[in-house]
Amino acid sequence: MYGGGCKGPQRRAIAVILPHNIHIASCETDAVLETLSILRESPKTKKFRAKFLLATDGKTLEAEDLATGDVLSCNWENLSHHFSFFLPLAGISTVQAIRDNPIDINATLRLNRLYLELQKTNPAWDSNDPNLNMNRFMAQLIFCFFAEDTGIFYGDDLFTRTVEDVSTADNAHEAILTLFRTMATPIEDRVGSLASTWANRFKYVNGGLFSESVQVPTFSKSARSYLLHAGNLDWRSINPDIFGSMTQAIADNEERGQLGLHYTSIPNILKVLNPLFLDELREKLKDSWDSPQKLLNLRRLLSRIRIFDPACGSGNFLVVAYKQLREIEHEIVEQRIKLLGEQARRHENTRSVIPLTNFFGIEIKEFACEIAQLSMLIAEYQCDVLYLGQQIAADAVLPLHDNKNIRRGNALHFDWDEVCPHSDVEKVPTYICGNPPYKGSQSQTKSQKNDLVKACNAYNISTRQLDYVAGWFIKASEYIQNTHATFAFVSTNSISQGRIVPILWPVILSLGLKIEFAYKSFRWSNLAARNAGVTVVIIGIGVQGKNPRIFESGESAGETGMFISRQVKEINPYLTSAPIVFVKGRNEILSDLSPMAFGNMPLDGGNLLMSDQELELLNLDENIKQLLTRNIVGSKEYIRGESRYCLWIENKNLDTALSFPTVRKRIEAVKDFRNRSKAPSTVEFSKKPHQFTVMNHSKTHSIVVPRVSSENREYLPAGILSRQYIISDSAFGMYDVPIWNFSIIVSRLHLLWVKNVCGKLESRIRYSNTIGWNTFPVPTLSTENKLILGKCAKAILHAREQYFPATIAEMYDPERLDTDFPLVREAHQANCETLERIYSTTPFRNDTERLEKLFDLYAEMTSKEQNS
Repeated sequence: MYGGGCKGPQRRAIAVILPHNIHIASCETDAVLETLSILRESPKTKKFRAKFLLATDGKTLEAEDLATGDVLSCNWENLSHHFSFFLPLAGISTVQAIRDNPIDINATLRLNRLYLELQKTNPAWDSNDPNLNMNRFMAQLIFCFFAEDTGIFYGDDLFTRTVEDVSTADNAHEAILTLFRTMATPIEDRVGSLASTWANRFKYVNGGLFSESVQVPTFSKSARSYLLHAGNLDWRSINPDIFGSMTQAIADNEERGQLGLHYTSIPNILKVLNPLFLDELREKLKDSWDSPQKLLNLRRLLSRIRIFDPACGSGNFLVVAYKQLREIEHEIVEQRIKLLGEQARRHENTRSVIPLTNFFGIEIKEFACEIAQLSMLIAEYQCDVLYLGQQIAADAVLPLHDNKNIRRGNALHFDWDEVCPHSDVEKVPTYICGNPPYKGSQSQTKSQKNDLVKACNAYNISTRQLDYVAGWFIKASEYIQNTHATFAFVSTNSISQGRIVPILWPVILSLGLKIEFAYKSFRWSNLAARNAGVTVVIIGIGVQGKNPRIFESGESAGETGMFISRQVKEINPYLTSAPIVFVKGRNEILSDLSPMAFGNMPLDGGNLLMSDQELELLNLDENIKQLLTRNIVGSKEYIRGESRYCLWIENKNLDTALSFPTVRKRIEAVKDFRNRSKAPSTVEFSKKPHQFTVMNHSKTHSIVVPRVSSENREYLPAGILSRQYIISDSAFGMYDVPIWNFSIIVSRLHLLWVKNVCGKLESRIRYSNTIGWNTFPVPTLSTENKLILGKCAKAILHAREQYFPATIAEMYDPERLDTDFPLVREAHQANCETLERIYSTTPFRNDTERLEKLFDLYAEMTSKEQNS
C-alpha cells in the first residue's frame, strides 16, 4: 500500500493502491474524469497489477474495471447501489470473459451504462413519439464515435472532444442537438447559430440518420461521463460483422449485455454463404484468371447479384456477404491490371460496382433495422479504405446515402416480392440467406402461431407441430419457384426430423424445388458468457438442384473445425443421400418385428402409485403385497434405478383389496378424481377405479423402452424386466416377445433411425412406437438370424449384470462406458456387427452409410405406398 501525490496537468490528487486490487485517488472538485485517466496511465497501476481504478471528489465517483473495460459513474452517496460492480474484488465474477475483440466488449459495456442512465434521466423517452426514440439516438452516437476515429470526420476524436469542451451535464443535450442538426444541414444552407465555428467543423451527414427534427435526451453528470468514456475507445477496431449485434444488445431489455446471443461468427455465416454462391463465384474467378474479358464479365455479374436476408436482425449476414463480394471484386481488378499492364490502372474503374442497393432485408425490430443499414454503410466505408485508400473512402462516404431496402416488419406478413422485386430475374441472380427465429411449437406465442397459419394458408397443412422457422422455408420456397434464385437458412435440426418432415417437406418439394446442399447437425455456438449453443442444420434449396452436396463435421470438428463435403445424387428431407421419402407413423409394423405398445396409464391423481414409504403405510403383509401391488417402471425409474410401486388389482382380487381400509381409501380417491374430470372417457374409467386405464403385463418377461432419454448415449437405454414389473405410460412395452427384438432395439442402426424420424423433446430423444419401431426397416430375418441376435441380446444383459448395482445411467454414460464398463461396450459392438452383417456384406464405414442404407431399404419396402 502507498499514499502519495497523483499529479495531473493542473491539479493534484491523493492516491492509494491495494496491490492486485484497486488504485484509488481523491481529487479536487470537477477533476474526477481527469484523475481517472491519470490513474489509468500511472506506472503503479501496472506495477501493482490493479484490477480496478476509482477516482472521487467527494461528490461524484468514477470507476473502471480494467479486466472487462466496464465503467461506473455515480454520485458518491449512491455508491452502495452499485456494489455488484466491485464484486470481482471479493473473488465473485459476474460475467465470464468473452473470447473476442476487447473493443467490441468494452464498447457494449460502456454503451449499456450510458443507455440505462439516459433512460433513468428521460423516463418519457421510447414512447410512441418517433422523435423520442432512445435507440435511434444511440445509433447516431455510435456513428459519431466511429466517424471521429476513422477519418470520416476531420480531426481525431472530434465529436467526443467537442462535447467535452463545449458542454457541461446541464447543457450537454443542447450541444449534441446543435451538432446533430448541423450534420443534417448541407454546408451551403448553414446560417445563424449553425454557423458557429465549433459546430461547422462537422461534415454534412444526411442519409436519414440525422434529420432536422432529431431530438436529444437530457444528460445527468453520470450520463455525460459515460458518453465520454465510450467516445474515448478506439472505434477503428470495431468489427462491422459484430457491430449490429453489439448495438442491438444495448437496447434490448431482455438481452441487454448478452453480446454473444446475437453475434453469429463469420465462419458460421460462411457455412451458409460459401455453398450458396461464394464457392461458385470463386470457381468462376479461377476459370477467368487469364482472360481480361472474362474477368470483366465476372465483375459485371457481381454488380447485379442481389442478397436478401428476410430475418436480417442487425445485418450480420448482409455485411459478411458484402465484404466477401468486395474481396472478390478487388481480386478481379488487380488481376486485370496485372494482365493489361500497370498503365491500365489509370483507365480501370477501381471504385466498386457493387452497390448497397443490391442488399435487401426484413427485420421486425425497429432498432435492429436501423442498425443493419448503418452496419452496411460502415462495411462499405471500411472496404473502401482497404481497397481504395483512406482519402478516397473519406471523400465518398458523406453525405450518407439512404438505403430503404432494409424494411421493418414481420417477414411472414410481407410479400417478399415487394421487398426484393423479381424484375428481370433471369439476369439478376438473387440469393436468400439468414438465420430466422426458431421457436419450437411449444414455445410460440399466439401471434407467432397465427403467423405460421398465415404463411401456410395456401397449402392446407396443420401448423400445430411446425417450428416457427418453417414459415421462412415456406415463404422462401414460394419466392424462388420458377426462378433461378436459391435460398439457404440455418435452422434447428428438428426441421429435418420426426413429424415435421412429412408435414412441411411435401409442400416445399411440390413447388419444383430440390435440396442443393445441406450441413448435417452441428453445434451452432455463440459468444455469450453462458454459451447457449444449439444443434442446427443448414439447408440450401433451389430449382435446379445442381451438384447436391452434403457437409458433415469430421471427428474432431468443433465450430471452426473441419467439415467434409460429399457430392451426392440427391438429398432427401432427412438430409441423407437417399430417395425422397416421408416417414409417417403407422399402426402396422413394416418389418417382421414383434408389436410394441404404450405402457400403462394410471390416470389416478397419484393414488395408484406409491413410493417405498407409502407402500409401507398400507400395512399389508408380504402375501397381500404380492397379490395387490407391483413394481412399476417408467423411463426415469428404469434409467436411474429408482424404486416405485403401484396398486395392481385384478378384478378377482377386488374384494380382498377393499377389505383393507388403506387400500380402499386410495381406490375411492381414484374414483373421485376420475369423476371430476371434464373428459367423458376419463369419467367412464371411474367405473373401475381400482385399475389402470390399460392393464398390459407379461406372463414371463417384458422389454421396456423409455419414451424420453438423453441424446448423448450411444445406444437406447432399453431393458428386460421380469413379470413382477409393470411398465408405466412414460415408456413403451413389449410383452413376452422373442428376445432378439431387444437386440434390434439397442443397436446403433435403430438409434440412428429413431434420432432422424422420431424428432426430439428439446434436445432429448423422443421415442415413438408408431414412427420409430413400426417403420424401422429390417431385412427378412431367417431363423438362424433370430437365434444369433437372441444370443447377442443375452450377452448384453449378462455384461450389465457384471456391474451390478450400477444403473443404466451410469453404465451408458458416454464418458464412462469405455473405461468403467468395457464388457458392456464389447457386447454392444458384437451385437451391432452381427446385425449390420444382415443389412450389408460390406461393413459400414460410418453412421452416414448406415442411415443411407436404412432409407434405401425403407424406400424399397414402401415403394408401393409412396407411389399411391
